[in-house]
Amino acid sequence: MDTKELLKKVRKIEIKTRRLSDHIFGGEYHSTFKGRGMTFSEVRQYQYGDDVRSIDWNVTARTNEPYVKVFEEERELTMMLMVDVSGSEFFGTVDQFKREVLTEISATLAFSALQNNDKAGLILFSDQVELFIPPKKGKSHVLRIIRELLEFEPQSHKTDLSQALKFLSNVLKKKSIVFVLSDFIAEDYEQTLKITGKKHDLTGIRIYDPMETEIPNLGMVYMQDAETGKIRLVNTQSKKVRQRYASYYTERLDYFRETFKRAGCGHLDCRVDESYVKKLLGYFKHRA
Repeated sequence: MDTKELLKKVRKIEIKTRRLSDHIFGGEYHSTFKGRGMTFSEVRQYQYGDDVRSIDWNVTARTNEPYVKVFEEERELTMMLMVDVSGSEFFGTVDQFKREVLTEISATLAFSALQNNDKAGLILFSDQVELFIPPKKGKSHVLRIIRELLEFEPQSHKTDLSQALKFLSNVLKKKSIVFVLSDFIAEDYEQTLKITGKKHDLTGIRIYDPMETEIPNLGMVYMQDAETGKIRLVNTQSKKVRQRYASYYTERLDYFRETFKRAGCGHLDCRVDESYVKKLLGYFKHRA
């Protein structure tokens, strides 16, 4: 992808996702994810209806008039986007590849953080951490995140979510908002997720294609594993083969949902041909 084409794509995604974050997600994001706590702002004279527990007794004693402490939310937050760039994310049979949807959702969330003056960072992972962009503020930083999401070429096509979560725990010391965007065709990440979920406010967003849910009856078909590159001839006429795949898919889906639930983390599913806007809004409203 040349520079001119890349800038054109970045601009296109910016226009679409910035509009969503400004007019739809901004308020929902703010109300869903709270600051780290309350910080002291000022003291003022007591007014009818104020909570007596907030009275500042030292100032009250000096002035012989009741004064109360005023606190405000410590709003600044850090949001980290963890995006799966393994081989299976380049699958797509409808309008878009899964990776294109991952990019749009990530950009929308990043602009929502920007609108609320929060920091945003990025981790691209396969079976290793491919790229780490530390959290920062500013529009130029968000545009850099979008550029990397569009043009980054991973070294590996395999997936290991557990390694990415361990890396996250090592680089982010303070509690942060974390969105993991993947198809979650992965195994053995439950223990790491439990540890990470205790430290951070973590949400898994599963992106999937409708054709992944089952194998259609197409006769003898050559199929390639997107992550290993292996090609094999599959008899899709076999009911046993189709049932075995359906069972495998259901197991991965159940593992994702149950693992995130047990870890106390949020999760949602987004199909590539459905509106992720409705999915995210519904999730934010449910969380708020």
